[in-house]
Amino acid sequence: MARNRVRIRIASLFPFLALSAGVALTAGCGTADDPSGGKHPHDGAPVVVATTTWEGAFAKAAGAKDVKVIVPQSVQHAPDYDPKPSDLAAVAAADFVLYAPFEPYAEKIKEAAGSDAELVEVGLDNDADKVTAEVTRLGKLFGTDDAAARWKKSFGAEYGKLQKELKSAWPEGKPPTAAAQVFTAWSARMTGAEVVGTYGPEAVTAKQLSELSGKKPALVLDNAHMSTGTVLPDSGAEQVKIVNYPGPDLELLPVYRAAADAVKKAMAGS
Repeated sequence: MARNRVRIRIASLFPFLALSAGVALTAGCGTADDPSGGKHPHDGAPVVVATTTWEGAFAKAAGAKDVKVIVPQSVQHAPDYDPKPSDLAAVAAADFVLYAPFEPYAEKIKEAAGSDAELVEVGLDNDADKVTAEVTRLGKLFGTDDAAARWKKSFGAEYGKLQKELKSAWPEGKPPTAAAQVFTAWSARMTGAEVVGTYGPEAVTAKQLSELSGKKPALVLDNAHMSTGTVLPDSGAEQVKIVNYPGPDLELLPVYRAAADAVKKAMAGS
């Protein structure tokens, strides 16, 4: 997944540094009732803190059962989130902290909480091959290989089913052409669409608009989380909002089903 240039408000973390000493001491000191000092003995079930539902869903797919998500789903851009003291406490009790490359404040959160958790960078891309590779990697890291393998099998079956449904919905039996935002190309691949151009994550320039328009795509696969509005107005292209982030249930498959439904509806109207 390409690195997204997003404005990071690292300064927003500094008010929490003063609180971190207390959080770290509280998390690090055991009691008679909890000699672990708040660090849950996981017995093969690691405690995972994920910055967003996207990383959280990868962790769940890999077999993690105790997953805490820091950034609320309502926050579109995770790097703009201001962590709370409770977030620091969760990190202090974690075995693993999952983050994306464009969320560099994860290291600051870990340091502020005094955590000895392992910081794990996750490649956030819903491309089927990349997802299964990440889930396999995380399963090995967590010691939950069997659960990760079971998820991969169910995912493969569902993904194949969606691909067949999308192919059967191709207009006149031919794969549609599509322009895709750089972080939605995975949905074009699932559809079997021919990608004639990409755009983003920055705002679309006049030159890009001209080039994309000239290729006459039937579909525009827009990123619902970073939309720049209608990309090719008056072109006749059907614009589809593709959602990358899973819901609070941390399930990845609904993301693919929702994308497939949206693309099928768009193909029917193109």
